[in-house]
Amino acid sequence: MSMDDSERGLTRRRFLQLGGAAGAATGLQTLTPGRLVGRGVPAADGPTVLDGGDAEVEITVREVRWSVDGRERTAVTMNGSVPGPLLRLREGGEAVIHVHNELDESTSIHWHGLILPNEMDGVPGLNFPGIAPGETFTYRFPVVQAGTYWYHSHSGFQEQIGHFGAMIIDPAGDEPDPVDREHVVILSDWTFENPHRIMARLKKHPDYYNNQRRTLGDFFADVSEQGLGATLSDRLDWGRMRMMASDISDITGSTYTYLVNGRGPEDNWTGLFTPGERVKLRFINAAASSFFDVRIPGLPLTIVQADGQPVHPVEVDEFRIAIGETYDVIVEPAEDRAYTVFAEAMDRSGFARGSLAPNEGMEGGIPPRRERALLTMADMGHGDHAGHDLGQMEEAGAMEHEGHDMPPPEPEPMDHSGHDMGAMAGMDPGPALRAPGTLPDDQMHGPDEHGSGNAGVAMTATSRLDEAGIGLGDDGWRVLRYSDLEARDVRPNFRAPGREIELHLTGNMERYMWSIDGVHFRDADPIEVRYGERIRLTMINDTMMNHPMHLHGMWMELENGRGDRIPRAHTINVKPAEKISLLFDADALGPWAFHCHVLYHMDAGMFRIVNVVGDAAADDHH
Repeated sequence: MSMDDSERGLTRRRFLQLGGAAGAATGLQTLTPGRLVGRGVPAADGPTVLDGGDAEVEITVREVRWSVDGRERTAVTMNGSVPGPLLRLREGGEAVIHVHNELDESTSIHWHGLILPNEMDGVPGLNFPGIAPGETFTYRFPVVQAGTYWYHSHSGFQEQIGHFGAMIIDPAGDEPDPVDREHVVILSDWTFENPHRIMARLKKHPDYYNNQRRTLGDFFADVSEQGLGATLSDRLDWGRMRMMASDISDITGSTYTYLVNGRGPEDNWTGLFTPGERVKLRFINAAASSFFDVRIPGLPLTIVQADGQPVHPVEVDEFRIAIGETYDVIVEPAEDRAYTVFAEAMDRSGFARGSLAPNEGMEGGIPPRRERALLTMADMGHGDHAGHDLGQMEEAGAMEHEGHDMPPPEPEPMDHSGHDMGAMAGMDPGPALRAPGTLPDDQMHGPDEHGSGNAGVAMTATSRLDEAGIGLGDDGWRVLRYSDLEARDVRPNFRAPGREIELHLTGNMERYMWSIDGVHFRDADPIEVRYGERIRLTMINDTMMNHPMHLHGMWMELENGRGDRIPRAHTINVKPAEKISLLFDADALGPWAFHCHVLYHMDAGMFRIVNVVGDAAADDHH
């Protein structure tokens, strides 16, 4: 997202003041993490490691021809590779990163999940003007955290065609989860189409890439299993909503190839191990539009970090990783054989895969593919799960179509009793922004007020933290749920919020319009909070799609019943018809981006600015 410089009052002179100047020295190693040198063997054509803990580093953004499974297209790369170089930093140090732009358009780098000064966050038009063609910008910021993170362009659709990389920050003290070896596993989606063409197609035909629609054969199969009446009722329900039960992802394997560390399924990325070792896999979802369901057949997975933050270990067989999220996983392969790292797209239209193997050239087999799942009425906030029947909706539903604006049905009042902070650790909830069921004067809330920007509103939004997600949890495998996450350490500043901000995630699929509170970013006012405030952010997903919501510059804390061991997150997925609450401390001055990390949803308008304002004393303190 970008705005005219004048809209933010950000001048070229101010940009140069913020950017600073520095000398240049580049630390280059192999792909192997610095503290494990000699234990891992990267592929010969793998990306380099830039060791920002010992030296200033250089990143050059340029176009190169890039091959995936034997087919080429032009990619936007950093230092000539997809993904870009693995950037290694150290907690307590200072990062100094010189970024040179050799493109014929502006570029940028956002440091996803990092807590840093506002002017270093890398969002063009919001924090700085961007990096113009032929120019260099120096990012300089203190490194105040440890864990697995990543970085990517915040300019146009560059992220879709290669402009992303991994960032690992080693702790200042002891490693909380010592292992014998580690590998970074970046999952992404790759297209040989121009991303602007993809967006144009979605605008004209939102189901253009849905090649898994239900067929006449599916109809007769459902009749055989459910009966004619139930099958006809189901089809009529979806027809009234002008939606499809198979609409899991906007963009599918019909155009996407799914990658592990820049390699397609045929190229088979390989990470080495010696039987009996403890191996850490740092998973990053750097996709533009794809969720992945990750498993390694034959190996249990122990989750030890989520979004870079240590969590109480959870052993699972599979986990879903939303766009923008990271998970650290420990495995202990005991057999002298290859294991398959298998990441299925959520809609089952394709997969990424690699191998863990004792030797190069070995590869694990591809496990049987699962059938694609279908959305249910529960996913839309209707039916038995929500206590409503779709027949309660108007015949035309809440959809806007054929040029006629049709208002959505009157929603039931939301129940806010489940968010009483007084129930958490015996604390007083503190002053509230509003009483349950009332509306603040300065914001639109309630889907009935969201106009043409919102359609197909869920009748009831509920907590779904204990649900694995569509297509998961029905095969006996242990699947990670958000309710499983618990911080390793007690949160030292855990306290009640002073007020609540409620936001509806809204969309009109027929027009491919995405927004917050029914308002496109270009027409929305910033969400303004005072420095030092503690806020409860409640999000209600009125749409049929998953939305991974990312807040820049500040940690969110997921209210999942873990009290003062509440887990931190920089990205949280909000399922269809889900109501979810997070807490955050407004402890970083300035305008910060808050948006859906589905790149095409963000570009279509699901983006807001959270502006943290304070007085001079607060400025000095910060």
